[in-house]
Amino acid sequence: MHRHGYKGRKLHREKDQRQALIKGLADSLIQYETIETTLPKAKEVVTYLEKLITKAKVGDLHNRRQVIQGLQTLTNAHKLVDDIAPKLKGRTSGHLRIAKTELRRGDNAQLARISFVDDLKSAPVAQAAKVEKAETSANKPKVSAKKAAPKTTTRAKVAVKKTKEVK
Repeated sequence: MHRHGYKGRKLHREKDQRQALIKGLADSLIQYETIETTLPKAKEVVTYLEKLITKAKVGDLHNRRQVIQGLQTLTNAHKLVDDIAPKLKGRTSGHLRIAKTELRRGDNAQLARISFVDDLKSAPVAQAAKVEKAETSANKPKVSAKKAAPKTTTRAKVAVKKTKEVK
């Protein structure tokens, strides 16, 4: 028996079940931006989703329709094209990361965490807010340590009162 022309892993499933599994994992990865699954499934999902991300970065109508076809939900397809792909424009490939985590307790399978290499939550709007916050904190007058009185908690106050009552 030869292996010529056979690509991908079977994952102990038939073709339609395997495709549904990979689509579902890719959909979850776009929705939650990080997922944990077994290592062979993670390797399959990364190759599948890398191709979808490349299509989403083009962003024209044909590629958008291919992304919609490649994912299970329409909202996640639009999220990939409209929100995630523009943040990944600086990369040509390698958008996802696989990190081995632990062995599963039941069957000792190697688990892996899949996540995006770039932090998607730090949008340009958030970075602009950080710059504004830094500018406003730079304009505030600095209070020296000598002038600032130490804050006492209510527990410390109660402890002081009890020691006074005991004496």
